[in-house]
Amino acid sequence: MEVSITVSILDLILNLDQHLTELIKEFGAGIYAIIFGVIFCETGLVVTPFLPGDSLIFILGALAANGQINLVTIGAVLCLAGILGNLVNYRIGYYVGPKVFHASKLRFIKIEYLLRTQEFYEKHGGKAVVIARFMPIFRTFVPFVAGIAKMDVQRFFIYNLVGSCSWVLVFLMGGYLFGNIPLVEKNFTLVVFGVILVSLVPGLVAAIAEKRKQISSKSNNGI
Repeated sequence: MEVSITVSILDLILNLDQHLTELIKEFGAGIYAIIFGVIFCETGLVVTPFLPGDSLIFILGALAANGQINLVTIGAVLCLAGILGNLVNYRIGYYVGPKVFHASKLRFIKIEYLLRTQEFYEKHGGKAVVIARFMPIFRTFVPFVAGIAKMDVQRFFIYNLVGSCSWVLVFLMGGYLFGNIPLVEKNFTLVVFGVILVSLVPGLVAAIAEKRKQISSKSNNGI
């Protein structure tokens, strides 16, 4: 059963363009509600980070370019889903997170970790919220952790708005401008993998920068 579910998810990701075309024909305008639900869950629920995000938006841009779906409408739907998903995730972390940290079964999670997280979000929370939006899986957990850290809600909303709209704009217009190029159409599976790899770049850059910072700090302390 688990194997078949994994295969189905893989098939959905690799053949997303075909599935979307079929869904548009079957549901018509109802496709907007389906897409809203997918992006909302991928962003707003920590248990569904495996749902397609970047690749879905890219393909929607390509479909909008050939007239299968309205560009402005789908752009608005995607932005709204991303923004609301993040807000819900933040609220879940805000109210549930402290209980998790203080649960008797999780006492090995020290309160110092929560304090460090709060300090991080006070200094770098806005940047983290925006950058994480372009990183699969991370974008599902960062709003949750921001809620746990009690990041200022107004500040979170502003960066959430900027990050969500920028994310949608980049991948939607990328698909709109390049998705229907013959070379791209013939190698759509490779393009999907490429989109996923590109979306991992910000995280790798941030990780490398942080590692260098730690090495530099250790070197300075050793002098």
